[in-house]
Amino acid sequence: MNFIKIALFVLPFLAFSQKEFHVFPSDNASKPGKATGNGSLNKPWDLQTALDQLANVVNGGDTVWIHEGIYNGRFISSLQSTNKDQIVVSAFKNDKVILNGNIDSKRRSVLEVRGRNVTFKNLEITFLGKFSRKATEALFLSVSGLDHVSGVNCQFINLKIHNNPGSGFGSWKRAGGSLIYGCVIYNNGFFSRKRGSGVGLYVQNESDQTRRIENNIIFNNFYKGIEVWSANKNAKDEYVKNVRLEDNIVFNNGLPAGRKRDNIIVASDDRNGINLAKNIVLRNNILYHNTDFKNNQIGGDAPSLTLGYSTRANLENVVVSDNIIIGRNNALRFNNARSLTFQNNIAYCGYVHLNKAVLENISKWNFKNNTYYTKRNVSFRISKHKDYTITDWRKEFPIDHKSNWKHIKEFNLPNVLKITQNSYDKSKFTVAVFDKFENDVTVKLTPFNVKEGQDYNLRNVASNEVISSGKVNAKGEIIIAIGDHNKTIANFGVYAIHLEAQKVAKKSFFKRLFGWIF
Repeated sequence: MNFIKIALFVLPFLAFSQKEFHVFPSDNASKPGKATGNGSLNKPWDLQTALDQLANVVNGGDTVWIHEGIYNGRFISSLQSTNKDQIVVSAFKNDKVILNGNIDSKRRSVLEVRGRNVTFKNLEITFLGKFSRKATEALFLSVSGLDHVSGVNCQFINLKIHNNPGSGFGSWKRAGGSLIYGCVIYNNGFFSRKRGSGVGLYVQNESDQTRRIENNIIFNNFYKGIEVWSANKNAKDEYVKNVRLEDNIVFNNGLPAGRKRDNIIVASDDRNGINLAKNIVLRNNILYHNTDFKNNQIGGDAPSLTLGYSTRANLENVVVSDNIIIGRNNALRFNNARSLTFQNNIAYCGYVHLNKAVLENISKWNFKNNTYYTKRNVSFRISKHKDYTITDWRKEFPIDHKSNWKHIKEFNLPNVLKITQNSYDKSKFTVAVFDKFENDVTVKLTPFNVKEGQDYNLRNVASNEVISSGKVNAKGEIIIAIGDHNKTIANFGVYAIHLEAQKVAKKSFFKRLFGWIF
């Protein structure tokens, strides 16, 4: 009797406060989405109609389910929650939902977001079929995958953004308080007249709220991987600030256009000294360019991390900690900074390159507990000034006293560089593995309470194809044979591990609905 009373009391509030709407492709044979629909399962909307809804129809706490299919078009979302709850726009269950921007349109994004308190989850954003990637061709148009133009407190979770003839994701200055989590962003860009163009993720922020970029995989874009950056030389206000990049894996950017580019750059080109890159944190990221460690390869350009650009726009309060930074001669570059913390990092590079402008503030920097692998012991190069051994570096500047220098021949890393369980889908993991000699790698899953006999499959993070499958062994481990997937050399690989659902006893409707009560 008590159960029935609780159910009768709670059900009306659930029905009133949380609504579900449905979207189908407009060309679905049995249930086409239409502008004249009402968003019900029987009369679903088309995608653009769903994204046009006002808050009196779709508001915080509601979910817009997008059902399986290809949605051809370039879309604009103006959904806005007027309460504190998020509107959720997500693929329905495990449906594969693709937004295909390869249509005749003048819009410059496959998905443009102008709204607040909206979460976009589990969508694929791309160009399908043939399209131009050359700016010199008459019909070419640069089109980004996703542009978050305005609206605060939005979330972008577990998206796949790839093969767009522009940048992958623009997270622009009026998008304060936003989260980008678990996204796979790759192979975006085009050939401009002079070089490859199109970055994986472009970030600006004018808000005092922190922009969070977490647990993403960004690789093989035509230009740079992540730009926390503004090219505006005459800025009037600040909008490269308050950004946190954590647990991301960023590798081989620039490769499709034939020249290795920065995996991450944090900087501003403002000549007024107003729009400084400040309050930026880079923590626990992996930055990698293809390198043959067996043969101590180090020559040529392959920048992985660049800090600062214009000497009139010094970095302020930038923290770089616990990162792995791998490239070639110029993998690590410091151009200017007023206040900078660099600690617990591992860098593999020809030299640590510094612009002469750093001399103005270098004595204020906080460097410690770093390990530098370079080709010569004279490893710190301040351009047009002097090269330093780590001993001379410490003597002249009061920094890096607990750091180490090693020759590149000694370079090695743990086999498992990072394994992260997806916060929004506990059955999925991202793992980055390394073996200098290209041997198989053992990955332990016991820290995540994964038991012996659990079925799993190992997947390519780009194509999602299953590379191998099996059961977790008695030690709670799986074995990964590093291959050359996604154009990496076979000493480094990034994979998705999917745990298959285990059969459980079915619960009654009320137990499933009100399990949190009992």
